Amino acid sequence: MPVNAREAALNALSAFRARGARPDTFLSCNGPEDARERALALNITGGVLQNRTYLDYCISRCTEKYGKFQPVVKDILRLSAYQMIFLDRVPDRAAVSEGVELAKRRVPRAAGLVNAVLRRVSERNGKFDIDAGSVEEYLSIRWSHPEWLVRELMEEYGRESTEKILMADNAPTAMTVQVNTLKTTPRELKAALESLGVTVCECPYLSDALYLGNTGSLESLSAFQNGLFYVQDAAARFAVLASGVKPGDTVLDVCAAPGGKSFAAAVAMKDRGVVRAFDIHEKKAALIEKGARRLGLDIINVSVGDARIRIPELEGTADVVLADAPCSGLGVIRKKPDIRYKDPGELDRLPAIQLDILKNAAGYVKPGGRLVYSTCTILRRENEDVIGEFLRLRRDFEAAEISLPAPFGKHERYTTILPGQGDTDGFFICVLRKK
Repeated sequence: MPVNAREAALNALSAFRARGARPDTFLSCNGPEDARERALALNITGGVLQNRTYLDYCISRCTEKYGKFQPVVKDILRLSAYQMIFLDRVPDRAAVSEGVELAKRRVPRAAGLVNAVLRRVSERNGKFDIDAGSVEEYLSIRWSHPEWLVRELMEEYGRESTEKILMADNAPTAMTVQVNTLKTTPRELKAALESLGVTVCECPYLSDALYLGNTGSLESLSAFQNGLFYVQDAAARFAVLASGVKPGDTVLDVCAAPGGKSFAAAVAMKDRGVVRAFDIHEKKAALIEKGARRLGLDIINVSVGDARIRIPELEGTADVVLADAPCSGLGVIRKKPDIRYKDPGELDRLPAIQLDILKNAAGYVKPGGRLVYSTCTILRRENEDVIGEFLRLRRDFEAAEISLPAPFGKHERYTTILPGQGDTDGFFICVLRKK
């Protein structure tokens, strides 16, 4: 039986809660067939995950027993409340009615309760004052970020910058793509995409990057199938720009998935030289290989490999090594709202892994060559602290100046780009030169 947007959203929220399933991946396989319904399901699911703490706070103001409700009942209330509080185009009565129908199908005895609670939410007209005992608690509720993360960001960036980061994490964002300039020009690609009904805006500081909206299924677009572009945020592209790769270089991308940096390097090299891309997961390596074929990039060679394990034959062979290390991902919450729910205890082991990757990757760099360390997180312990320890251990390396397009400018040792700055993801970049 076909599912509608609300039922699909409930299924996706249940799958995320039960086994951590990514909502976009889940809905691509289990969502409504109708494109509009599928888009609404994605909107509701992403919106609930983006605002779950705030929604829980609002709902709990309308019933004292909310903490005792079954998980599926909570999900029904969340997705219904999200529509009432955040979606102007959905009338409250429709959100209440759909929520009650979901309850009748999933937990019949809770239908009356769902109806009563949602009516109370509707009566508040989306107005809920937050009664918090501290600034950290207030920001945690208002912007639905875990309190531990709010505290850590405030320690590193202060109150004002932290709130800007949290706001950016919850703001709408367009898809950023890079033009495959070996096959087309930004102007030609823009015209081709607009003819397909895609909304296209030019990136103000990267001449060959575009912002896309209304894409529908990306893989169904002829411009995608013909390899005219690849998806990559501007901040990730900066890591390749900062590396200074040029035609004829030998480049190693030791943590390559999903492949964007390998693709950007090969395009910058005009498909002349060697790019060796490694990933620890066989399926991800296969996807990189597929992407390189689609883009017509012949110099990319893909292998399965652990970035911490030494490959003797690669010692001292690379002009540039790209090490986009596994990280907490806290710089890309705006695109992956579920990341904020990671167990902070699991993140404690990351700096040791990142340092091991850096130490191993350093062995592949030629004298005078460059090792680029990057992450999509903004926490000092995964960025500056890792670099500091590496430079303490490897005196034959030094941090080099980074030059990025305006308004990002030049940086003497490394740079942290905060979420939303220039409409980018949060990102850290450091270029290490071998003496």
